[in-house]
Amino acid sequence: MQSTLPIGIFDSGYGGLTVFKAIKSLMPQYDYIYLGDTARAPYGNRSFETVHQYTLECVQWFFKMGCPLVILACNTASAKALRTIQQADLPLLAPDRRVLGVIRPTAEVIGDYTKTNHIGILGTKGTINSGSYEIEIKKFFPGLQVHSLACPMWVPLIENGAYKTEGSDYFIQQSLDELLRLSPKIDTILLACTHYPILIDKIKRHLPKEMNVICQGSIIAHSLFDYLQRHAEIESRLTKNGKIEVYTTDDPADFDSHASLFFEEPVISKQLHL
Repeated sequence: MQSTLPIGIFDSGYGGLTVFKAIKSLMPQYDYIYLGDTARAPYGNRSFETVHQYTLECVQWFFKMGCPLVILACNTASAKALRTIQQADLPLLAPDRRVLGVIRPTAEVIGDYTKTNHIGILGTKGTINSGSYEIEIKKFFPGLQVHSLACPMWVPLIENGAYKTEGSDYFIQQSLDELLRLSPKIDTILLACTHYPILIDKIKRHLPKEMNVICQGSIIAHSLFDYLQRHAEIESRLTKNGKIEVYTTDDPADFDSHASLFFEEPVISKQLHL
């Protein structure tokens, strides 16, 4: 029997740490394993088939580590791989385990933030082109008008540390201006990539003060809390020692130097060879 049965948290890189931070803050008692597949990141421009393959490999590793529950803290993986994993893979591989994503919990509440019923969504090319947010949001807020824009430069700027430069402001403002041109009625912008909270201060500087800018961390954390309250068959299996392990598929020293910016505390990772 495994000594710990942790919650697994997955991202293609560092961005999922912004979600992990919020989850740990709300529920520090659980054991957690975080994996950033940095050796194969970014996922944003990869095909559905490739994202599914990579994500499933990582999910299976989490299961080997004893995780009864895995959170895909990655919008691209949630958009391109989650449904297939839930419907086709889990029933065959691990019918007693669960894999959850970040899109549905966000879609369930995003309409509560807008007064005009016009929201903007910023994400990776993969997330935006999948149309996943539009599909999910319409289930809960059929009258909501969704305006989406891919920001292919944002994740590379963040992961290379270039977001701190003045040059990054050009790309940030360019994307925001393009989004707002889609509709003058947009009053709420969802950052549908877990990397983007790193840019929150710069983003707000280029927007009207009354604009709502929504990050996903707190939304996902509270959704997970509610899920565990409703699913005792999963919650009762999770161990509660407050233990955290972090893994990367690339160089741990490089990962740790970037990860601390997202997690806002020191990170010491181990290398995983998938």
